[in-house]
Amino acid sequence: MSKMLIINPATEEVLADIEQADAAEVDRAVERARRAYGSWRDVAPGDRARLLRRFADLVDEHREELALLELTNSGHPIGNARWEAGAVRDVLHFFAAAPERNHGKQIPVPGGVDITFQEPLGVVGVIVPWNFPMLIMSWGVAPALAAGNTVIVKPAEWTPLTALRLAELALAAGLPEGVFQVLPGAGEVAGARLVEHPGVAKIVFTGSTEVGKQIAAKAAAQVKRITLELGGKNANIVFADSDLEKAAKTAPYAVFDNSGQDCCARSRILVQAEVYDEFLEQLVPAVRNVKVGDPLDESTEMGPLISAEHLDRVRGFIDGPPYLQGDCPQGKGFWFPPTVLTTAITDRTFTEEIFGPVVSVVPFADEAEAVRIANNTRYGLSGSIWTRDVGRALRVARAVEAGALSVNSHSSVRHWTPFGGFKESGLGRELGPDALAAFTETKNVFISTE
Repeated sequence: MSKMLIINPATEEVLADIEQADAAEVDRAVERARRAYGSWRDVAPGDRARLLRRFADLVDEHREELALLELTNSGHPIGNARWEAGAVRDVLHFFAAAPERNHGKQIPVPGGVDITFQEPLGVVGVIVPWNFPMLIMSWGVAPALAAGNTVIVKPAEWTPLTALRLAELALAAGLPEGVFQVLPGAGEVAGARLVEHPGVAKIVFTGSTEVGKQIAAKAAAQVKRITLELGGKNANIVFADSDLEKAAKTAPYAVFDNSGQDCCARSRILVQAEVYDEFLEQLVPAVRNVKVGDPLDESTEMGPLISAEHLDRVRGFIDGPPYLQGDCPQGKGFWFPPTVLTTAITDRTFTEEIFGPVVSVVPFADEAEAVRIANNTRYGLSGSIWTRDVGRALRVARAVEAGALSVNSHSSVRHWTPFGGFKESGLGRELGPDALAAFTETKNVFISTE
């Protein structure tokens, strides 16, 4: 096996040297998961729920440890990392209630009784991105385990540390060997083998649209089930009748959170023309107030980018002087300042997903033009609408082609509600009350009474 150096993106310090699984190790992991599946699916629903609750409790007990691992491995500020560790606990608790509520139906039919069962799929592969490693991992792992599947996680090459620790905590909580495994490895090796392996029933992938298309094509050869959460180029639409002060004050955090490395980032701000100049005036101090720095500092709001490679990619989008740039540390670490552009809607910075702390601000004339600009993208993941007019909020929310919209807010993800995208932002939905449907098959059984 080869090894991968894991780097702290804020200091460039080497954190670990992690062995990378090859295709043969993936095959062995799938065999372990298949052997464990037979007994795991037969664990009584209440007992499976108790094991998941114990797992959640252990995550809670180790919340600070997990937060510090995420901070050093991913560069997340300590406040963000603590919230993420708490959210992993909450996702596990939410889906711990699911095994005992995985209900089928009784359907009235002539000549007998018809009932349905929600059956688990088998082995589920969860391929996790580097931007929110432990949080996004939990979105696939928790409902998959609750439904009675076994799970193999392939974390991103750069950020495996929290996944490996969570696998240890799962075993300590009493989950049987082989039920939840973590295999660090390269996407084109370990990830590709998970997708191609005939013993893997489903793939959950979060990442780029380009890789998502490759996974979908390979999965199609086996009619393998997939859930894809892919890219985004999301609009933050600010109407003239909105609370402009609040809209401007919150806009930086809608795109600069996690250094813009978020597929839900509102990286296109659309402002109604009559308040465009006023909005920009109020946006300037809001951007300058974003504190970029040491992730261990409690007051830090934005950390570094994940790697030198990604820093070069983000820099490559900036051509000419920006409208505004904030401050960031100099020296060691992969730092890029919060950046505001006022480019044309045809510019690549407005149309392509940068995945960094860069936002473009453009004017629009009226509601129809705002919707037209917002929808003029291959993506459709999230977005925000700022207005005091309830009718307008509903009209625009119905017209914008995106899966997770918020009005007078920038929230996209809650574990109680479904999350996913339109168009090339993905297939399927994660989280919420219906998430188990993505990890089960409906079996229909008719019993004759004649």
